[in-house]
Amino acid sequence: QVQLVESGGGLVQAGGSLRLSCAASGRTFTFYAMGWFRQAPGKEREFVAAITRGGDSTYYADFVKGRFTISRVNVKNTLYLEMNNLKPEDTAVYYCAARPGVVVTTPGGFSSWGQGIQVTVSS
Repeated sequence: QVQLVESGGGLVQAGGSLRLSCAASGRTFTFYAMGWFRQAPGKEREFVAAITRGGDSTYYADFVKGRFTISRVNVKNTLYLEMNNLKPEDTAVYYCAARPGVVVTTPGGFSSWGQGIQVTVSS
């Protein structure tokens, strides 16, 4: 399986921006569709965004459309999530995930996960 390590989280004020990164190692990055998920305290893990293996198609949860952008640089084995106009309700642990083949948007469809990184948005 591919190993995933997230970075770039932290504390930001409402309206601010953060960029999360996810470094992949261990297997060929282009084998994998990639996704970002998040989990707030007391809530289930939810889909945020996903991208195809080649980066040609992206998918977003409705609550982040127009604010978040998922991208990947395959030669760097890295996935990104650019988050703008952050809101307090975006506070959560964010996870990157990988699955061989086509994109899905359910957590159960992903086989490899990072350890997660905290994003906190203050009001």
